[in-house]
Amino acid sequence: MSQFKITDELAQSIIKMRGRVHAYEDYDPATTALVVVDMQNYFLDETEQAYCSAAKHIVPEINRLAENVRQTGGMVVWVQTQAKPEIRQEWANFLELYTEETRARRFKSLTPGSYGFEIWPDLIVAPDDEAVIKTRYSAFIQGSSNIEAILRTRNIETVLVAGTVTNICCDSTARDAMMRGFRTIMVSDGNAAFDEKEHVVALNTFIRVFGDVQSTDEIIERLTAKQHVAEISVR
Repeated sequence: MSQFKITDELAQSIIKMRGRVHAYEDYDPATTALVVVDMQNYFLDETEQAYCSAAKHIVPEINRLAENVRQTGGMVVWVQTQAKPEIRQEWANFLELYTEETRARRFKSLTPGSYGFEIWPDLIVAPDDEAVIKTRYSAFIQGSSNIEAILRTRNIETVLVAGTVTNICCDSTARDAMMRGFRTIMVSDGNAAFDEKEHVVALNTFIRVFGDVQSTDEIIERLTAKQHVAEISVR
C-alpha cells in the first residue's frame, strides 16, 4: 500500500470548507483510542478467502502506533469480526451476497477458536488492551458490538482507526464513530485495502466529509508533543 497523499486540489477543497487541512490538529492522549479493525488471519493469511495482501505491510505501523498510544496514556482496542449463527436470520440479506460455499468458509473461519478468527501473530497485543467482537462491518452500528460503551467508560473523545479493509470495515467503523460523536481519524498508512485505488478513494472521501486522515508519524508527533506539554505543566 503506497503512502496516501492529500493532493493540492483536495487540500484546497478542504481548506475552503473548514479553514485548514486537518480538522483535528490537537488531541489529548489520555482521551484517545486506537481502534484496530479485523487484523485477523482471515484477512492476512493467503490461504484464507478474504486475504488482503496489503494488510501485512501495515503491521509495523500499527504496532508502532499502538505502543505510542499506550505510552502516552491512551487505549488500544482490537476489533475482531465473528460470524455468529444469529446473523443467518438477523443479517440474511448480507449472506445473500455470498455463494453457499463462501458462506460456509466465512462461518468456519470467523468462529472463535478457529485459525482465521485469531489476530495476526506479528501484531503486538498488550495485556491491558481491550478486545471487542463485532458482527457487522461497522463496530459502532447498533447491535454489532459493545465498543461505544467501552470507550465512553474511558472518556474517549478521539478515535484513531486502523486495520483492514480500508473501504469496508474500517471506513464503516470510522464513519459510524463520527456519527456517534467521536473525533475520528483514519490512519493513512495503518489501513489496507484489496485495491490501492479503493484505499485512496475511501480516505479522500473520509477526510473531505467525515473526519480526518493522518499518517502514523503525524499522529505520534501530535500525541508525543501533547504529552510533553502536559508533563511540563505538572512540574
